Amino acid sequence: MMRFKKTLMGAMAGTVLMGASMVQAAGNSLNGAGATFPYPIYSKWFYEYNKANGTAINYQSIGSGGGIQQLTNGTVDFGASDAPMTDEQIAKVKTGVLHFPTVSGAVALAYNIPGVENGLRLTPEVLVGLYDGTITKWNDSKIADINPGKTLPDLNVTVAHRSDGSGTTNIFTNYLTKVSTKWAEIAGFGTAVKWPVGVGGKGNEGVAGLITQIPGTIGYVELAYAIKNKLTYAHMKNKSGKYVEPTLASTTSAANGALKKMPADFRMMITNAPGEESYPICGFTWLLVNKSYADAEKGKAITDFLKWYLSEGEGMAADLYYAPLPESLVVKVKSQIKQVKF
Repeated sequence: MMRFKKTLMGAMAGTVLMGASMVQAAGNSLNGAGATFPYPIYSKWFYEYNKANGTAINYQSIGSGGGIQQLTNGTVDFGASDAPMTDEQIAKVKTGVLHFPTVSGAVALAYNIPGVENGLRLTPEVLVGLYDGTITKWNDSKIADINPGKTLPDLNVTVAHRSDGSGTTNIFTNYLTKVSTKWAEIAGFGTAVKWPVGVGGKGNEGVAGLITQIPGTIGYVELAYAIKNKLTYAHMKNKSGKYVEPTLASTTSAANGALKKMPADFRMMITNAPGEESYPICGFTWLLVNKSYADAEKGKAITDFLKWYLSEGEGMAADLYYAPLPESLVVKVKSQIKQVKF
């Protein structure tokens, strides 16, 4: 835990330093925006890359929907999203778009239930019941029956969700849709859905804040945010019937289980992955890069960074609770860099 705090603090400090660096490195900088899910690792990468190569990278953690929109509008040099862009969205980007997977991460179900420590067990059916509003008390028999030994209070359930366009929401609702035809009919999946119940928070930070402030709340956040905020989180029943904790190992297992079906453009969801050790609510996150850059300097800067993160940055992921890309996938992603024209 202490190691994580030091690393994360260094990453956040790097964000401040990058702002100053951009003033000094006019013309030798990149601007990006998007997903909050990978913000801890991206902050670390951009800080370390700036130190090593002198290129300042300014990143706005505004949510995947915002990143896609800014890339579409041409106001950033790259976007970032935990939801792969649809064919319709890609068609709106004049330069075309390439998806570069960076890491995979777990979406933790964090909760604030007085007297209940880490490791509350949840099944897909219970999770859907909480989020569709049919389970309203924490001592409901559906929860109590799968949690022998835990004393669950007679406390109202509050569910927290994202209020902004969010790739984390896309991962979470994609999972709910896979495990429940009822959820698919009620809300479906996407970066934003019509929630049956609950309160909204902006960014992973906002949802974590709601969980901390309101007793009885459960919400979905990227694992690093749950750890950073010292939140307790659930063990989910996976496709093999095992209750699995969100960890680096269980995230890696989910990513490896999906590799055989990875498409050539890398747009793939890995929720509800096979494997006894796989945590079921995981996803890749992507950098969204233009296929062509009119500014050759920008094009070279972005391709240089892509080469760096695949060679150097992946080794920094585990310290921040993200799973690095499997080596076999890194080789394929590296080959895509040559498609970026400038």
